[in-house]
Amino acid sequence: MLSRLEISQSDFDELTAFIKEKYGLDLARKKSIVESRLSNYVLDCGFNSFSEYLSAVYSDETGRETANLINRLTTNHTYFMRETDHFQHFMAKFLPYAEKNVLDHDMRIWSAGCSFGNEPYNLAMCMDDYFGFDRRFWDLKILATDISLNALRSAKNGIYTSMSIKNIPEDWRKKYFHPYSNTKDLWQVSDTIRQNVEFRYHNLMDDFTFKKKFDLIVCRNVMIYFDDDTKAEICRKFYDAMEEGGYFYIGHAESVPKDMPFVKVAPAIYRKLGVAGNTIAFSRAYRSCRYFDCFSIDLYIYFGDNRASDLLLV
Repeated sequence: MLSRLEISQSDFDELTAFIKEKYGLDLARKKSIVESRLSNYVLDCGFNSFSEYLSAVYSDETGRETANLINRLTTNHTYFMRETDHFQHFMAKFLPYAEKNVLDHDMRIWSAGCSFGNEPYNLAMCMDDYFGFDRRFWDLKILATDISLNALRSAKNGIYTSMSIKNIPEDWRKKYFHPYSNTKDLWQVSDTIRQNVEFRYHNLMDDFTFKKKFDLIVCRNVMIYFDDDTKAEICRKFYDAMEEGGYFYIGHAESVPKDMPFVKVAPAIYRKLGVAGNTIAFSRAYRSCRYFDCFSIDLYIYFGDNRASDLLLV
């Protein structure tokens, strides 16, 4: 008996084309990774081959099996204070700039590809520490999105191991975390921070149907999975979804396509600077709907016994 189920080249090519078209992910050079992450699951589900399993995926109109497939193929390795330079810039540069220029006190931040929630929670802690008592005068809720429903469910719970929070300053650990269920190794983010992050499903390949633009978009270590054309398409959509003067954080191993109009201000940090250069007015009319014209994604996708909509903040 084979220790690992093997996928034929034709099945692999069909699968990678399906994933790329639907999610933008380029897995063409990752055949061994696909096999290692799916083979046991395929056998456990009672299929004798990848061909049988993929036929079930492609014919599943509920979307449940596609969701399971993505949950197993996407990498969700993350931890708090990852790539610390971004958080230093966020506290020292972005927040003072936004405090002065976001005149309606409605700061709009999007963590795209948020994985298990470490990044948006980390940003929320920074804002709570920066504004202190004055935070009550601001709308500081962060939008956090991902294509993995499994990651979103975990992120919403906000429970992490001691290892994943080891880089958090000691005073922040005491202030923003509490032991989970009397265990020594699990910690939960405080309610104060959790209520300031809104988790939603979003596929970067879909149209961006946001009603208002963002002051900061954070999409770190996500675009490394896209080919150049897809990366350019998504960066253009990010650019169009940002306010003039807005900031864009990406991973240090990533780069913005050269033909993009972003201005690089530091390693892995870019800005949208229009014809007005550095003199940009942030005065904006407040509108009642916070992010989407209509959150129209029909999430009749099931995860285990729970509906996908039950895994998200509404």
